[in-house]
Amino acid sequence: MNLEALMPPLMFLALIAFLLSGYPVAFSLGAVGIVFGFLGIALDIFPAPLLRAMPDRIFGIMSNQLLLAIPFFTLMGIILEKSGLAEDLLDTMGKLFGPYRGGLALSVVFVGAILAATTGVVAASVMAMGLISLPVMLKYGYNPRLASGVILGSATLAQIIPPSVVLIVLSDQLGVSVGDMYRAALIPAGLTVGLYFLYVLYVALFRPRWAPALPLEARPDAGKEGQAVFALLTYLLVGVGAWRLGEFLHLPGWLEGLEVLLGLGLWTLLLLPWIRKNPLLRRALSSMVPPLVLIFLVLGTVLIGLATPTEAGAMGVVGALILAALNRRLSLPVLYGAMEGTARLTAFVIFILIGSTLFSLVFRAVDGDLWVEGFLTGLPGGEVGFILFVMVLVFLLGFFIDFFEIAFIVLPLLAIGADALGIDKLWFGLLVGVNLQTSFLTPPFGFALFYLRNVAPASVKTADIYLGGIPFIGLQLVVLLLTYLLREPILAFVRGAGF
Repeated sequence: MNLEALMPPLMFLALIAFLLSGYPVAFSLGAVGIVFGFLGIALDIFPAPLLRAMPDRIFGIMSNQLLLAIPFFTLMGIILEKSGLAEDLLDTMGKLFGPYRGGLALSVVFVGAILAATTGVVAASVMAMGLISLPVMLKYGYNPRLASGVILGSATLAQIIPPSVVLIVLSDQLGVSVGDMYRAALIPAGLTVGLYFLYVLYVALFRPRWAPALPLEARPDAGKEGQAVFALLTYLLVGVGAWRLGEFLHLPGWLEGLEVLLGLGLWTLLLLPWIRKNPLLRRALSSMVPPLVLIFLVLGTVLIGLATPTEAGAMGVVGALILAALNRRLSLPVLYGAMEGTARLTAFVIFILIGSTLFSLVFRAVDGDLWVEGFLTGLPGGEVGFILFVMVLVFLLGFFIDFFEIAFIVLPLLAIGADALGIDKLWFGLLVGVNLQTSFLTPPFGFALFYLRNVAPASVKTADIYLGGIPFIGLQLVVLLLTYLLREPILAFVRGAGF
């Protein structure tokens, strides 16, 4: 019996056994790597000096500038959660869309997208919207399933809308540009938000009792919502028009950004009479401008090439601190809690990385990469069969393990097959990223379900939370299919922008 040929599948099975036992993932990876490393040396499969590469690999992890973005974005998200940003946005948007059926649900989707583009952290979004908007929606007669599902789906937007931590990890593991990944993610992110809006509108039309309009007494600025919504839509048109003009004139990225800001500033001067007479419009602008400025600091500077993700994350932390201070929410307990949460997540990520590095070092030494390549490229159906297998595997793994664990353990193995089949790594990583979005909603270990259960009122049953998330899992899978079908337009959009 050829023991050398059996080493890769035995390593894989041993890892699965450790994971199913409930042993911590980082130590499971390290233990399997060490045991099979010494076994490989004893069987003379590879020389002992191979393991001396491990310290260099750990040093490489610790000196990886890209991974510094993870603690920055995590710290920024936790501080923003305490800054009152979500409360102001949800209150204003709720009043803005209040006159319409499903208006509160639409406002939650809108605020979820804004929070996703500023925090990039699911936990912060779920808890903020669960604490603030869920009681209000229930008070005014929303069905608990719809209310829970909208909050869950909107909070998971933080995984696909840049500056998502997931996209940073995927970029690092696949060796592609974070700027390219961010740019590519804008299309599935836009599709996801659009489908959420359409679903809420569908429910409002065909099940009006599930999503009633706000009563008149709950709308102090009744009659002024239409003008405010129209004014905000004109801002969107002006911003997009200025951006397209900058592209037409072939302006540099930083100058294009300044041109958009100048256009929006001039439009604000033209709308001053409306802004003075409409208090709802004033509140909408005052609650939206700070997060939009933060989005430009964090996401815009990366996309136009002014900053790396790490630098943008650092600017985002400064911006979040300023917002918290302006809202009088900045204190030593808040800072301590934010830094403690960031340290916990960062340590979790680094330990998984060290364990996965040790595992992959030994796994490649026993020709595990060739074994994986042979298995994946031998799947029936060629590229289509491979993509289908990977998507089903990632979706099923999302039921049981965390997205970090999938990204650090499974993705490097799957990337071997993608390389062998000549699949574009950027597009492949984007597919995995969209798929990982579902892992927060799939029972039994969907973290968004746990976060919402912790903050939801006792009147909301656990079954309502779980059932409420199912339609949004379906919508995310539709986006996954669209992302697969739109491969060429997505790649043309990214590569055409020169990132």
